[in-house]
Amino acid sequence: MASANVTAAPVDAGQVRVNKHKADWRGWKFMWPFAVVFVFVFIIPIVYAIYISFFKKQMIGGTKFVGLQNYQRLLVDQQFWSSVGRVALFTVVQVPIMLFLAAAMALAIDSMKLHGTKFFRISTFLPYAVPAVVSTLIWGFVYGAKYGLVGSFNDFFGTNVDVLKPSVLLAAIGNINTWEFTGYNMLIFYSSLSTIPHSLYEAASIDGASEWQIVKSIKLPELKGSLAITVIFSIIGSFQLFNEPSILQNMVPGNAITTYYTPNMYAYNLSFSGNQSNYAAALAIVMAVITMAIAYAVQLNSMKEQMK
Repeated sequence: MASANVTAAPVDAGQVRVNKHKADWRGWKFMWPFAVVFVFVFIIPIVYAIYISFFKKQMIGGTKFVGLQNYQRLLVDQQFWSSVGRVALFTVVQVPIMLFLAAAMALAIDSMKLHGTKFFRISTFLPYAVPAVVSTLIWGFVYGAKYGLVGSFNDFFGTNVDVLKPSVLLAAIGNINTWEFTGYNMLIFYSSLSTIPHSLYEAASIDGASEWQIVKSIKLPELKGSLAITVIFSIIGSFQLFNEPSILQNMVPGNAITTYYTPNMYAYNLSFSGNQSNYAAALAIVMAVITMAIAYAVQLNSMKEQMK
């Protein structure tokens, strides 16, 4: 049988022109819808907020450029720093409790020794699907000392428990947040645990490792990456605390929840009730910088821990 010999024609290197300096914009055809939305709903509002923070509305003379005056006023505003201290305390106490519960739930589900795992996972995540407004209203009626579950408890046992009094009000709000977001963080932890090969567990069991040793040596180190993510998200969410205290404001007797209870409430009331949108914009910019600085510090610390 005859075989055909096919000889490739030599290619002149000079005939092949590769333009390495020409930009390839084909990827932007897929990116531009998101980029347009991102610019209009994120970049432009931030730029506008920074712009108006350098102005001040006056009763006579209209809007006037005041430079950094709003920021200087913010540095000595005791109401602002009181609200910042309140959310900082809220973050330091509530976030570790919530993440500890989320990690414990994820470890319990991943152990495969929990009966009704699917039901437990769904029921734990379900509070996250409930809107924050609805969750706060539910817990507000539960907390009610005269009309809610706590009130019924007091009538039955003859006690005088009030979880909405100023001394424990922040803890009551923290309980609502924990109920809302523990399931969300649990799924993040559980997803991280699901990536661990089961062969590691089998090898550890063959070597005589106990369940606690497996958790300590295999599972907990795997949670470091997801822990950094959940901590950053939780810090950002805590510093943006608004819905819960704003809704409970009408349910709490007296003036326990003031207009400056949290920075976001303070900015909202300054802008829409106090007609001080320029000062509120400066407040929002400062809070954004504080939140980003803390989140960045947490991220750096996490990267150092993972590199060890």
